[in-house]
Amino acid sequence: RSGSVTGVQTCALPISTSKTNAAPIASARAALELARKGAASANADVGKLREDVAQNPGNLQAQFDLALALNAKQDREGAMEQLLAIIKRDKAWNDGAARKQLVEFFEAWGPGDPMSVKGRQRLSTLLFA
Repeated sequence: RSGSVTGVQTCALPISTSKTNAAPIASARAALELARKGAASANADVGKLREDVAQNPGNLQAQFDLALALNAKQDREGAMEQLLAIIKRDKAWNDGAARKQLVEFFEAWGPGDPMSVKGRQRLSTLLFA
């Protein structure tokens, strides 16, 4: 199935065990997992989600959903900002879901991606300041 997550999984070449933890492989694995998660988010109405967050800023689940939708639409910075806002408000919300999702974004975007670098710095400031 061309272009599908399942197609990528079944067409992927076997990777030697010595290479499975290499940064590009880990990034590809994380990107595949995000694609699996983001399939539903890609069709989300970002305008409606923004409106929901604006009307009820305490609804962290709506903000989390907005972050997933923004990332699915390639708005990395917007997605990162939403998750950082959740962490700033409540680090422990939903068993640390915002932090975990942000780290998953960083893995998928790659360690050298400028948004990953910027986001990791801001996340560290929030968690350890």
